[in-house]
Amino acid sequence: MRQSWLHAAALGDRRDIRVNASPRRRWFGLVFISIAVSLIIVDSTIVNVAIPAIVDDLGITSTQVQWVQESYTLVFAALLLVFGTLADRFGRRRMLIIGVVVFALSSVAAAFAATGDLLILARLVQGVGGAMILPTTLSLINATFRGRERGIAFAVWGSTIGGMAALGPLLGGWLTTEFSWRWAFGINIPFAIIIVIGVLLTVDESRAPGEPRRIDVVGAVLSVIASGALVFGLIEGRTYGWWIAEDGAAFGDWAWPWEISPIPFAFAIAALGIAAFILWGLRRSRLGRSTMLPFALFAIPSFRNGNIAALIVSLGEFGIILSLPLWLQFVLGFDALQTGFVLLSLAIGSFAASGFAGATSGRIPAVVIVRLGIALEIAGVVWVGLVIGPDATWQWLLPALFAYGFGVGLATAQLTGVVLQDVPIADSGAGSGTQSTSRQLGSALGIAILGTVLFTTTANVLDAKLDERGLTAEQRDQTVSAVVDSAGAAIAGLEADPTTADLGADAAEAFSDGTRLAAYTAAGFLALGLLATLSLGSGRPDETDAAPVERPDAASEPAA
Repeated sequence: MRQSWLHAAALGDRRDIRVNASPRRRWFGLVFISIAVSLIIVDSTIVNVAIPAIVDDLGITSTQVQWVQESYTLVFAALLLVFGTLADRFGRRRMLIIGVVVFALSSVAAAFAATGDLLILARLVQGVGGAMILPTTLSLINATFRGRERGIAFAVWGSTIGGMAALGPLLGGWLTTEFSWRWAFGINIPFAIIIVIGVLLTVDESRAPGEPRRIDVVGAVLSVIASGALVFGLIEGRTYGWWIAEDGAAFGDWAWPWEISPIPFAFAIAALGIAAFILWGLRRSRLGRSTMLPFALFAIPSFRNGNIAALIVSLGEFGIILSLPLWLQFVLGFDALQTGFVLLSLAIGSFAASGFAGATSGRIPAVVIVRLGIALEIAGVVWVGLVIGPDATWQWLLPALFAYGFGVGLATAQLTGVVLQDVPIADSGAGSGTQSTSRQLGSALGIAILGTVLFTTTANVLDAKLDERGLTAEQRDQTVSAVVDSAGAAIAGLEADPTTADLGADAAEAFSDGTRLAAYTAAGFLALGLLATLSLGSGRPDETDAAPVERPDAASEPAA
């Protein structure tokens, strides 16, 4: 390995710096890389807790509630491959720093947003910054650490994601309760400053060896169109109608002119976009040109099967974090800080998993750890579903969320290691970007699907209950619209008024039913993901702990 590095240096090749970086400096660098991951994860989960305050302040609808999350996640998922490839070409550390700066500036815009639309626009730009950050953190770890150290590094990275997913609500709850939801975005600024300084001091630049790859612009555009149309259809289906257009369907001032809903057209565009993306990529691959997806890497079984498993698992992994804060605050009457404290048990579970994963690295096959983690996630989510109800005792949520967090901490890092274990160093950015895209696309679809399950179930159950009370169709529609469009915020007002207290109780029960079904749907996706891990092989140590293959002649190979 040392001879390979010396040979590359003699040729002036810009190989990864893991060989000449001191051990202490590597680990300090991992700290700041993990804080960078924390920045994007904390921001995502902070928003969940702050949403009720945003609803009250800006008056956004339930559809806008989903778009506040989805606008970020969608752009994030669509651009991961682009920036993973650009990082290989222009420098991974450089891309990480640029991403942190973009993320921080867009956080300022979000903090000062005066309307829901401006907040969604700021979240779109945040997605661009996040897409620059995540794949570069993965590729830097993949290029810097080897052997048992690599397993520990990925355990730290994965547990950071799981832990911050729950610490975010606690921090967001405190900021929202004591100050304003706007500080949930403003807190990103000091974190960004720390990250930039720390990365400059402790992380060396890293690039792929050989000639820079050209960017597949057409592939990038097709991927954005396909993913955007798919998520739009999933989120807006209940607004515009899944097949027949709802009355008043419009885009701004332009009224939809046809009887058929725009949603089937969106799904058709998504299907055509996916097909065109694959055909275009395969054609470029045959010609030896660069592609958005590294199709050559899909010949590696661990990479191919691991990405499939990662996408399916992500459909259910963090979906409950969208609906649970809304239920805790609008049904049980918690404030944002109390909600954060409940979700803290998830963070504790995830941090506990990091110690377990580090201690067992190299001793227990990574695939076994992945399966154990997903099984614990399923158990935790099902437990949450069993607890949820309008008169639930919140204490029973704590062990359920701890089990769920422990599972996330185990599965996230180890599945990442399995996916990237055989990826050549020269393809670290492309491989990391693909793995991150699989996760984020799954997350975007999961949030869209589970959000639709939550609000559609709430609407249907509440409408049926109000019908039993003898309310007219117009009265039912007004009440259901008030509850669903406010994402549950109207429940407290209904319960506080003696004349509508019974309707408020029905709304709380309906919202609980929607949250419970969303939890069970998430568990179903996780069960499918567990089955998908069976394609990852027997999980023998020699399969899961091998170092990625180096390609000294990577510069002479066609870009994948």
